[in-house]
Amino acid sequence: MATDFERDTAAEPLGQGRYAIELSDRWWIGRGPNGGYVAALVLRAMTAETNNGREAGPIPARSLNVHFLRPPEVGPAEVEVTIEHAGRVTCFLSARLIQDGEVKAKAMSVFSGEREGPSFDNSEMPQVPPPEETREWDTEKAPVAVFGRYRAKMISGIPGEAGEKAETMGWIRLRDEQPVDPVLAAAVLDVWYPAPFVVFDEIPFAPTLEYTVHFPRTIPEPGPPDWNLIRLTAAEGTEGHFSEDAELWTRDGRLIAKARQMALLRHPKH
Repeated sequence: MATDFERDTAAEPLGQGRYAIELSDRWWIGRGPNGGYVAALVLRAMTAETNNGREAGPIPARSLNVHFLRPPEVGPAEVEVTIEHAGRVTCFLSARLIQDGEVKAKAMSVFSGEREGPSFDNSEMPQVPPPEETREWDTEKAPVAVFGRYRAKMISGIPGEAGEKAETMGWIRLRDEQPVDPVLAAAVLDVWYPAPFVVFDEIPFAPTLEYTVHFPRTIPEPGPPDWNLIRLTAAEGTEGHFSEDAELWTRDGRLIAKARQMALLRHPKH
């Protein structure tokens, strides 16, 4: 049976690279959808177009870049996908999310299959207590709808605490039982509150302008759904903008996705 996330990111093929989608306010934040939800909608359609009719098996997504032009509204929309270049195991795509004749978001993505080659891994997951030893938040009482679709356990970095460092991390998982694939990872990496919220005592607004996600390994990996560690950091916020880095880890220390975004930093009273 499909999860709420799968239903709310479903892309129905209409032919010639066009896909019908339906935006649900279950994934809303403020006056529009969470940016990660928009990214997931676009990536779902791009994934379907990439692997449409492939006999050799699906090609995994490796990167996604989204520019958010205007906030979409609840209801029907379309994603138009163009395959810019397709090789044997690599595919480059572009996409536009269109609603009521307006382009709401533009995206580029690379899909690339596994290859033989040298490898190395210097990634290192932060040392944190396991989810079983971390207290769970009541996310269903969160001020934004999208956070209620997830379960979360805070480790460090509390919004509004006026801390010295813009860093926050915790354990997170979809409320529905579903393994983390690239589409879900694109949503998860943007759902945690922004790192700059930690350094202010009055929480600002932080709408995303541009969002990039990389998938260093093929996911989902074998095994049942589990908690994932999410960590967000920002080095500075200046001229009304900030750049933020995000990481998503398995509990046993594998980096399954990472993201960077450029966002606005607005005073809450403006």
